[in-house]
Amino acid sequence: MTGYLGSYATLGLLLLAALLFFVTAFSANRLLRPGRPADPWGKRASYECGIDPVGGDWAQMQIRYYVYAYLYVLFAVEAVFLFPWALVFDRPGFGVTTVVEMAVFVGVVALGILYAWRKNILRWT
Repeated sequence: MTGYLGSYATLGLLLLAALLFFVTAFSANRLLRPGRPADPWGKRASYECGIDPVGGDWAQMQIRYYVYAYLYVLFAVEAVFLFPWALVFDRPGFGVTTVVEMAVFVGVVALGILYAWRKNILRWT
């Protein structure tokens, strides 16, 4: 398929194939499932390691778990950016430019860590 509308035709065929697959899968599910599924005793009861549940169903979470998860994601993204930087560092023409760019990046991350440390966000107790 060439021309201006060729890519749209390819996209349309792909969407049509996806829709056909979706309809076929759900139709097969409807035809092959049991007519009246069994409903044994206790199927809809709560299960908590074989022991009856105790207490309410609402529990309060500490915000510090989310802070640590956010910091983990932040450092994981930083590591993802450090690997390509290390690969192109020794190539000709990238020396000073890459050092300055990475210094700015690590500096911004370091300022964020310093801010979190000063606000006692990193303290567990």
